[in-house]
Amino acid sequence: MVTWIENLYYSHHAPPIGGRPSNNAIPSRTGGGRPPATVVSDRVRRGATAAPAALVPFPRDPLPGEGKWVAAGRLVDGMPAVYTTFMRPDAVHTTVVDGVAWIDPRLVSARLYSGSYVPGGGPYKYNTPLPVSAEASLVAAFNGGFRLNDSQGGYFTQGDMVRPLVAGAASFVIYQNGTATVGAWGSEVNMGPSVVAVRQNLSLLVDSGRPAPGLATNEKSQWGTVLGNSVYVSRSGVGVTRDGALVYVGGPDLDAVDLARLLVRAGAVRAMELDINSQWVNFATFDPASRKGLATLGSARDLLPSSDMAGAYRYFVSYWERDFFTMSTRPRPLGAAS
Repeated sequence: MVTWIENLYYSHHAPPIGGRPSNNAIPSRTGGGRPPATVVSDRVRRGATAAPAALVPFPRDPLPGEGKWVAAGRLVDGMPAVYTTFMRPDAVHTTVVDGVAWIDPRLVSARLYSGSYVPGGGPYKYNTPLPVSAEASLVAAFNGGFRLNDSQGGYFTQGDMVRPLVAGAASFVIYQNGTATVGAWGSEVNMGPSVVAVRQNLSLLVDSGRPAPGLATNEKSQWGTVLGNSVYVSRSGVGVTRDGALVYVGGPDLDAVDLARLLVRAGAVRAMELDINSQWVNFATFDPASRKGLATLGSARDLLPSSDMAGAYRYFVSYWERDFFTMSTRPRPLGAAS
């Protein structure tokens, strides 16, 4: 019912042109008091990826803090593994604020959790909710993709081929060592003994550092059944940068073109759309009081304030319908010297 109402509303309403966003649409910029000024050479020497450079906003009159990264989530080996910022998606709809996150794959390990309804079947090795054993290392979590019947792709998790993988489909691939990437199945990414999870959703939204051709003219079913690519709605996407970092974009009032442009601006060379509609889009970080403290709702921070209907609550309940990804601390950075 909620989805039907959203479909009806967003098909007839676009975000306003011009103006400034309300204060409660802009996320807090405290970031735990840890700016991204960690010395690049020090991060790299210790096995981490160099911190990201500030993003250039699309409007000519940027808001305070727009495009500037702050650290989020628990530290890993004393270093931030996640940075977040906010951006307005274009220079026209300037009241709209969307969130951007950057994730260092050398400091965290990725995992795919299956929901109670998506993908269906199971149980699988990793199901919702998060086990307590995972809460002591959880850094961040974010939503998965469409229902499988709408995803135009397959689903593979820990040896279970839930739905056959589709050649050419946009794929989020997780490997045994916890690293993850995004690519077209059968060309940029392929099955192998080190692959432990593959989540496919539509075709690539960004490839070779550019938005997919024809985003503004493709048939509506290409980027979301019913809502379509031309409709402004809550959307999300994930991509990989040239140096292997992951970037996530999510928030309200996005069409497929703006989502792709934001992912490119964040540094993605390849990216895919994830889920859409406000009840399904979420990115949360967790920063417990102690280094190995359990991730809880009290230690969670959503990428955007009031950006969705469930928030981080979804990761802790057994009945959550959709699949999701987690990023957890590594015992030591992937590239650290032994």
